[in-house]
Amino acid sequence: MSDAPEQVTPSHSSEQVVATPHSLSRQVKRVWQGDNGSIPILIGLAALVIYFQIQNSVFLTPQNLTNLLIQACFFVLLSMSEIWLLLLGEIDLSLGFVAGIGAAVAVIVTETKYNWPWWLAILVALAVTTGIATLSGVLVIRLRLPSFIVTLAGLLGLQGVLIWLVDKQGTGGAIPLHNNELYYLVNGNFTPFATIIFVVVIVALSSFSMLRADRNRRTSGLDTNTTVTITKIVLLLITGGLMIWIFNTNRSGFTTIDGMPFAIPIVLAVLAAGSFILVKTKAGRYIYAIGGNSEAARRAGVNVNRFRLMAFSLAGLTAGIAGLIYASRLGGITDGIDGGNLVLESVAAAVIGGTSLFGGRGKMINAVVGGVIIATIPNGMGLIGMSAATQYMATALVLLAAVAIDSIARRGSTVLG
Repeated sequence: MSDAPEQVTPSHSSEQVVATPHSLSRQVKRVWQGDNGSIPILIGLAALVIYFQIQNSVFLTPQNLTNLLIQACFFVLLSMSEIWLLLLGEIDLSLGFVAGIGAAVAVIVTETKYNWPWWLAILVALAVTTGIATLSGVLVIRLRLPSFIVTLAGLLGLQGVLIWLVDKQGTGGAIPLHNNELYYLVNGNFTPFATIIFVVVIVALSSFSMLRADRNRRTSGLDTNTTVTITKIVLLLITGGLMIWIFNTNRSGFTTIDGMPFAIPIVLAVLAAGSFILVKTKAGRYIYAIGGNSEAARRAGVNVNRFRLMAFSLAGLTAGIAGLIYASRLGGITDGIDGGNLVLESVAAAVIGGTSLFGGRGKMINAVVGGVIIATIPNGMGLIGMSAATQYMATALVLLAAVAIDSIARRGSTVLG
């Protein structure tokens, strides 16, 4: 028998894994590099909020915060539409005008001379936007053309289609929204009591989901950090409380306007659906696999083109929802939508939030973080009197910083192994 001391095999329980300094260091690095959240970006957002509040105390009032979140809803949804494609290493430059065409269709068919029911108008508008994006996907896949070129052509062509569609109605290039249900997508609100119930349910479900995921990882012997999970839940509770305070505070000086705007749960529903598809379904796993290495996915038996086409279709569907929110907030539709600039800002929001431009890495929640930042910059700078030129330059700097962080995170994760 050997005289060597008996080697004790370390346990794989989460408590022991977390307790080791090396594992804790890995967890800290992963959190910082974005595996568990875009911490540097969130710190940057906090810095922006503090700066704008110091410069103008109106920034953190419930009235302005509600307005900011409503402004962010469109960018969040359009950014989600781009994430479907960015995960594949693709892009769709036409989605700004796709959203505009969807909005125009819904507004036009609910005019008094057509008087379609709101639900049918929504279905038709979403079918149109999904069809347009699917056609772009077919051209990219079947003709083996770069998505950048195909959708750039789409951007130019669909801008003309939108102008023709709106001007053909003979209303001077702008069509007001007459349907109350579509108008209330943004301008309608829950009651304060319904707002409380909604926030409590969302916080409870999200907390339960995080605890269950933590338990499943622990049961499987995988690295986990219960402290991080508890911290997330505490922050979620604080955020929920702030949301209730913000939305249930009267936002009018001469009447009563309170409660959560309907646009917020619409965005959360799209976020939940998109996250479920990406995380819990085979299609989502294949999208990540294709974005990470298309050839490896093909050799593994994945029908790459089918899931690429599905991603284009989902992008069009999500853009259509964004267009409905846009029309509701605008109170109609015009032929002067700057779809090119809107789509670039949506891509910027996705990247700022943590989605990689190289494919294979990103989450739908990244669109929320990035969309809020994209809305915060003009909102805050407008309050402190900065020019539009300064706002664009500041957004550019934030985008460059986000891309730099993404690149550093990729290099760091490679080192982490």
